[in-house]
Amino acid sequence: MKVLLRTDVDGLGRTGDIVDVARGYARNFLVPEGLAVAAIGGIAAQAEAMQRKRDLRSVAERADAERVAGRIAGVVLQVTAKASEEGRLFGSVGTAEVVEALAAQVGLEVDRRQVHGEIAKDVGVHEFTVQLHPEVAVPVDVEVRAED
Repeated sequence: MKVLLRTDVDGLGRTGDIVDVARGYARNFLVPEGLAVAAIGGIAAQAEAMQRKRDLRSVAERADAERVAGRIAGVVLQVTAKASEEGRLFGSVGTAEVVEALAAQVGLEVDRRQVHGEIAKDVGVHEFTVQLHPEVAVPVDVEVRAED
């Protein structure tokens, strides 16, 4: 059954896409939840309008992401953690700590799923990447220091 997606549906498509799905999936989930409508008659014009609107919104979101990327580019975040005399951390510094540091030091609220990088287990500078938009990613250095 062909349906027009009214919102983005993970693993299926984006707003304005006409996709072919199982009849039961459409009847029992997509349509009742308001995620899609049956693709009948002159729905193609509506699909094009939805896609144009989605593209304009995407351009605006990318511009916002690039503005934020310019603000945090080159920033070195400071994180302290308990460490041994040799500089080995007793715990680790991961995405959750990077998100907290971004909020406290830069004032940027991001979801931890937007931060990627290897977990830091030593004192020193480590690089993480903040994915602000599907097309905009910013590398951020995180300086891990031993607590006094």
